[in-house]
Amino acid sequence: MTPASNAVEIDHLYKRFGSFTAVDNVSLTVPHGEIFGFLGPNGAGKSTTIRMLCGLLTPSSGRASVSGCDVATQPELIRKNIGYMSQKFSLYDDLTVEENIDFFTGIYGVPKARREERKAYVLKMAGIAERRRALTSTLSGGWKQRLALGCAILHDPPVLFLDEPTSGVDPIARGEFWSLIRELAAAGRTIFVSTHYMDEAEYCHRLALMYRGKVIALGPPAQLKKSLESHAILQLDSSDPLETMRALEGLSGVRDVAVFGGGLHVTVDNPAAADAPIRAALAARSITVSRLERIEPSMEDVFVAMIEAEERKAA
Repeated sequence: MTPASNAVEIDHLYKRFGSFTAVDNVSLTVPHGEIFGFLGPNGAGKSTTIRMLCGLLTPSSGRASVSGCDVATQPELIRKNIGYMSQKFSLYDDLTVEENIDFFTGIYGVPKARREERKAYVLKMAGIAERRRALTSTLSGGWKQRLALGCAILHDPPVLFLDEPTSGVDPIARGEFWSLIRELAAAGRTIFVSTHYMDEAEYCHRLALMYRGKVIALGPPAQLKKSLESHAILQLDSSDPLETMRALEGLSGVRDVAVFGGGLHVTVDNPAAADAPIRAALAARSITVSRLERIEPSMEDVFVAMIEAEERKAA
């Protein structure tokens, strides 16, 4: 088979369930060796798109290919040449770590002559060699996550699909998991990962922001942030965030106010011109300001701005 020019190619892809369109005219390409992120809220269509790319769902219309194989006509071939990991991990709790690995080497058709070598690689890569005889049910979420990733790459696939792989896992385990993903990408694998964690978007080479079945923005994280340069983001920490939001509602020059951690992100047209009116509006309500300064936009700021733009179009 002639190597495909891209690891993933999607062209006007749709998936409908009755009258509901879950994936709406999605087109994009993912080159070999890229960490490509699908970012969006639950229900945006990320998982449905990934399941079509994995040959688990048939598209309603449009076309897509993975490593040169058509998802509609060659699903079995695709499943042999990809790794797939979902947020449910697909592990067997009543088996040990080693027994799970042995089971999946059979499922993925790893040649018998290579099974011990691949098992040794996975145990080392995932850092779970010392837990090889532990029952999987006794592992924490982070260790189960590492094991599931290891099982997904036992057959050495060139493309790896990770569908919400860090959902429900603590932040430390999430960080360690992304270190493993970067190592796999550095070794030449293409990683296609979906997430609703905005901070994880920063680890991807490129992102597709997905909302209501559509890709509403596509590009490297830095480029998407640059798209917000037409206005500024201010970090506002005050004595009463809720009352602050009410005070700034409708204030001239203020586009949006959103909760971010323990403070607020305020989107304004002109940060220099907005400073005094914001402080005056809050002082009038006896609200103390401990911080008001311009900051670099986060991916969450970008995503909120993109969604609001889509909502305005729809309205």
